[in-house]
Amino acid sequence: MKRIALFTALTLTAATTAQADMQLSFKGWGNIPSCTTGSPNTVGNPAFTLKGIPAGTTQVQIRLKDLNVPGYNHGGGKVKMTADGTIPEGTFKYKSPCPPSGSHTYEWTATAKKGSKTLAKAKVSKKYP
Repeated sequence: MKRIALFTALTLTAATTAQADMQLSFKGWGNIPSCTTGSPNTVGNPAFTLKGIPAGTTQVQIRLKDLNVPGYNHGGGKVKMTADGTIPEGTFKYKSPCPPSGSHTYEWTATAKKGSKTLAKAKVSKKYP
């Protein structure tokens, strides 16, 4: 019984470490039209960089969420991961940030996957406009 508990503890630690080590970054919103009407445009993604991608990752799913209006689906995309961890601008389409008034905080989430298994997640937030 102690072996099972030790194995489970080591497995949970490894999974937590992998998720804590992956990092997502982007510099700006890319070449998108200004939008503050509440009616988002369909645009190409900004350029992303991922660091600490777990071994065995075959694809990364990227999703955008408006933290001020979390129920709105801005979409995202699934991309095959490159060795250097970059996702070029315009690789997939999503609904742009477009707060109806003031500034909103938006959060990108990258989920590293191997088949249907989630290996790690990373998030980054930025205000718009």
